[in-house]
Amino acid sequence: MDLTTQYMGLELRSPLVPSSSPLTRHLDSLRALEEMGAGAVVLYSLFEEQIEFEGMQLDHFLEYGSESTAEAISYYPAPGDFARGPEEYLELIQQAKQALEIPVIASLNGASPGGWTDYARKIAQAGADALELNIYFLPTDPQQPLGEVEGTYVDLTREVVQAVEIPVAVKMHPFLTSVPIMARRLADAGAQGLSLFNRFYEPDIDPEQLEVITDLQLSTPADARLPLRWIGILHGRVAADLAATGGVHSGRDAVKMLMAGARVVHLCSALLERGVPHLRRVLDDLSAWLEENEYASVRETIGTMSQKCCPDPTAFERANYIKVLQSYE
Repeated sequence: MDLTTQYMGLELRSPLVPSSSPLTRHLDSLRALEEMGAGAVVLYSLFEEQIEFEGMQLDHFLEYGSESTAEAISYYPAPGDFARGPEEYLELIQQAKQALEIPVIASLNGASPGGWTDYARKIAQAGADALELNIYFLPTDPQQPLGEVEGTYVDLTREVVQAVEIPVAVKMHPFLTSVPIMARRLADAGAQGLSLFNRFYEPDIDPEQLEVITDLQLSTPADARLPLRWIGILHGRVAADLAATGGVHSGRDAVKMLMAGARVVHLCSALLERGVPHLRRVLDDLSAWLEENEYASVRETIGTMSQKCCPDPTAFERANYIKVLQSYE
């Protein structure tokens, strides 16, 4: 079975790509992911804050006045929470490139244009095959102009693209005025890949302690519906390769994302929950499904059930909503 695919000009031996997570933080686990059949790996994210505060006395700024403003200071991560700094990140890229045969994709997590984006050039020089830009910014100011909010994403993408010669993917989020328009604008700004979607970890409330708390909720297969829908709508309509992220736990889940139009399928929660060897099970299930349904390759499936190609294109739009409601009568 031909499991190869192409993503942002990179030739991948399989469409399964472990996304940025603790599993892609260490060389040993990166080797294990390659052994289990990963087509590429996305390293854990390096944060804007880590780069901007490098060279500053971060301990001093976090501790100064902590007794008088403890509540405000608590929102900043402790220095030890950043297990690796910018220089260690570059070392990991170099080590991964020497140890692995599959492409190594670095990840930058930021929210605003600034000098930290120059670090993208160092990432490219360290040998990364591509860069995923994880824009983690949730606008909350009702007075902020709409164009300014979405312009920030475009400007940040263009700034990073101009700084490097390697392909850049943008990890989008769904909380936009128009996902298709933003996808086109990001592609026009130079993004060669779009990863749908970034997850904003939602806060919760402890009513007894009167605290806003956060914890990690791993995805479930039901979470795949959102990226599947928009990948199906965008396939063939934007000049960027599409990556599916969120809710893929099985080979069947991966097949559906490929049919919607994804060129690669990211895995994270399934591997965190079941371990690195689960990647091999997903790959074997994908291969078996293709063989049973008489497909000769992964590439034959890509986009076959996108909105442009599926028998009922309206199923991706409002008609889908109406049919679901009617199904309960």
